[in-house]
Amino acid sequence: MRQKRHLFPLLGFGTLLLLAGLTTACGSGGQPTTQASSSPPPAVGESLKIGNGSVGPYMVTAWNDLGMHCLNPTYDTAVILPPYNTVWAQVVQRGNPPHLVTTGLTAQYRIINNTNSYSKGKYGQFWDNAKKLFGVALSKDKGLNLVDPTISNGLSGQMVNKGDHFEVDGIPVVPVDDSGVWNPYQQAEITIKDSSGKVVAQTRNTVPTSDEINCAKCHGADAFNDILKKHDQNHRTQLMNSKPVLCASCHGSPALGQSGPGSSGKFLSQAIHGFHASKGASCYDCHPGNKTQCSRSLAHTNATGNCTACHGDMSQVSSSIAAGRVPWAQEPSCAKCHAGVPEVDTGSTLYRHGKGHGGLACAACHGSPHAMVPTSQATDNYQALQYQGKAVALGSCAACHDSNKGEGFSEFAKEHGSGQKASACAICHTGFKDLQQAKFPHGFLWKTRNSSGGGSGGSDD
Repeated sequence: MRQKRHLFPLLGFGTLLLLAGLTTACGSGGQPTTQASSSPPPAVGESLKIGNGSVGPYMVTAWNDLGMHCLNPTYDTAVILPPYNTVWAQVVQRGNPPHLVTTGLTAQYRIINNTNSYSKGKYGQFWDNAKKLFGVALSKDKGLNLVDPTISNGLSGQMVNKGDHFEVDGIPVVPVDDSGVWNPYQQAEITIKDSSGKVVAQTRNTVPTSDEINCAKCHGADAFNDILKKHDQNHRTQLMNSKPVLCASCHGSPALGQSGPGSSGKFLSQAIHGFHASKGASCYDCHPGNKTQCSRSLAHTNATGNCTACHGDMSQVSSSIAAGRVPWAQEPSCAKCHAGVPEVDTGSTLYRHGKGHGGLACAACHGSPHAMVPTSQATDNYQALQYQGKAVALGSCAACHDSNKGEGFSEFAKEHGSGQKASACAICHTGFKDLQQAKFPHGFLWKTRNSSGGGSGGSDD
């Protein structure tokens, strides 16, 4: 946490899929070579062609913090999560060296073809019941903000300058756009302006949100009422007389900022996963879902989402919490599968908060958790195509090469070190003052798929 937060500060929904392919992981273990600058360097020249993409003097990369946010389809019965989405963005002023910059810039966002949420479906119940459920009275189409409680964001507006990045928390986006189309993979447009109001960079990123919590598989068409009735019968509660009911009011949810298990003595994640472990439920019954299929990174998923490869089955999720793990705050790490490569081992820092090369967030180059590029959704691949013309991690040799050509770092230095032959590094760098291998992303020790070799000290898959 960066600061003291409201009673329900959002730590994030869902846990992290491990990265398969070392070009899709970075962490906080490396020493950044550039930092956010309070005195930005002079602007560089015009746009540069990189592969089949292009970049101008500034580059902005933006991402959702979790790869998927869930919300209830209704807010009059049992409630798990509010409509709530978060977008982060980092701006690089290209140069030799490049700089992360926020000073003198503003960042604006808007959800494309989505200007209201209250009037769609039954989502308006969230605003009607926000005071009872979350203790906050909200204007229609304005969201909770569990990071900056005094700021209530809508579906467009200003992002907050956080020093080395811009951030907007609590966008109350729902999975229905202004055309009435249900779409869990909508897009935000991020626009960066300088102090004169001139647009210096712009991009788009996925703003994922799904209401596909399919309790009806077991609980029938009136699922949430059935859940409350059974809870009352089995636990002598009076939930049916207290509707709407926030599940986290008794079962602590770190996703909503609670640090303990709540009055029930059992975290919500532990209770739900433990109870359903023997009921024939699957991950995609609740974590959206059979239509949404939120785990979509092509290197990390399969038809079932491949969730258990990282998180274990439902019984293991529950038992690990009973043994002391804090859900949402302690999750699988990239280093479990990708050990021995610089910046991958983030320690106790989760991927969604990790930083690596030059102070860039892991997700700035690789994409959101559960959505590391390339993914099955075109919206996730937008920035990679925008800047380098190929849906691979930003800065990857694979933007231009089918493999790393087998010669590793020495060949890269020979071919690209002079700056005469542009590489994907040119998304940020206009040249190289220092060609020390250790200062390159992941120490130039990543693996390239279908490759016969890696950088010095690297290996093939």
